[in-house]
Order: sequence, then structure tokens, then C-alpha cells
Amino acid sequence: MKTSYLALVKNLFALGLLIAAGGGGYVLWRQFTVDEQVEQLLFKNAELREAIANLTEETRIGYAKVLEQHTHNGQTRTRLLFVETDPDDMTRRVLEKEFDIEGDVVHFDALIVKFTTPMVMEGRQKAMYLWRRVYGEKMRPEDGFAIHTPHSEPARYRAIGEKLSLAQREQFWDEIWQLANDPTRLEPMGIKAVFGNVVYKRLQPGLIYIFNIDAGGAIYPEIIPEL
Repeated sequence: MKTSYLALVKNLFALGLLIAAGGGGYVLWRQFTVDEQVEQLLFKNAELREAIANLTEETRIGYAKVLEQHTHNGQTRTRLLFVETDPDDMTRRVLEKEFDIEGDVVHFDALIVKFTTPMVMEGRQKAMYLWRRVYGEKMRPEDGFAIHTPHSEPARYRAIGEKLSLAQREQFWDEIWQLANDPTRLEPMGIKAVFGNVVYKRLQPGLIYIFNIDAGGAIYPEIIPEL
């Protein structure tokens, strides 16, 4: 009986190892499959490559302004309007949100995605940006308020999404957003991401803070008086 019991334990242990190995194999296989699918999108979808190549070297991409700012018992609060504009018409708003921030120093955090020269086939790099969050200097960044909805397609880049099926579109943007967690993951496929491009300013009423992006993907503010 004792021998039979030991044999049963050994068999169960061996079965457990097989299950664990199989699970690990499934994870590796699934990761390979996802990477392969993304590579198919980036290198074999001519329309997607064309849409990426057509990214303009943008300058003004949106703005923020103070709607209300007050101090009570030594505590300052700032209510601001954040606007993202259409790449072809800056007077058209594609995103508009209000945020209530403690303090008057506000951080705007963006993820910058750079497409390398082989990806765009034009001898130049192209960059896109994804607004991640906004937060005050007294907040932890991870507690900030989301600007773009994570894993979704920003309205400003709808021209890219239009080149893909719904399933491909969801997969593409999910992978792009994942670069925030693993910036080097898609480098072999012609993409590198630089995140942590944080713009922060002490905001004042009566001013408009226009966000610009240069050819290298850096975002910087320009301040003009509100008319």
C-alpha cells in the first residue's frame, strides 16, 4: 500500500510539472503569435504604412487655459480646460476635458512614439503622441487624471485607424499603448517609444498655454494672452 501511495504522489507531481510546462509554453506561443500579428500589420499593411508616413510634422496640437482659480485657507485650486485640436484645422476640437487640480502647477504627461526611417520609408523619422494624464504637483503621477482613454484610438489619429479593420485597429492601439510599460518591445519592428515627456507650468488666469510638438517628438508650451 505504501509503495502504491508513493507511486501516486510521483505521478501527481509529474503531472503537475507537465501542466506547468504546458502553461509556460502556451504563454510563449501566445506572445509569439501577438508579435507576429503586429509585425504583419506594420510591415505588410501598405495602407497603414502610408498613413504613418503621412503623419505631418506638427507644431500646434492643442491648448489649455484656466477656467477658475481660487485660494481658500491657503489652499489653491485650479479648474482648467484642456483641448486637443484637429491636425488639419486647429479651430476644430477633437477632445475637450475639464480638470480640477489642487495647486497652480500642473503637469501634462505624454507618451511619444517614434517610427524609424525604415518604417516610414521617407528617409525621416516620424512621431506621434498620446496624452496620458494631467496632475498637480501635490499628486502622485499615477493618481493623475487620464486625458486619452488608455488602449483606445485618439480622435486625432483617426486617419490611421481608417486603414485597419476593427480588430486590427484595436490590436494596433493596444500594442502602441503597451509601449508605456515596455518602451523597447517593438523596436525590432521599426518603432521606439520615449515616454515621460512631461510639460509642467504654473498656470494663471487670462493666459492660453498652447502645446507644440517638434520634429523630434518633444512637446513644449507657448504662452499667449487670452483675447
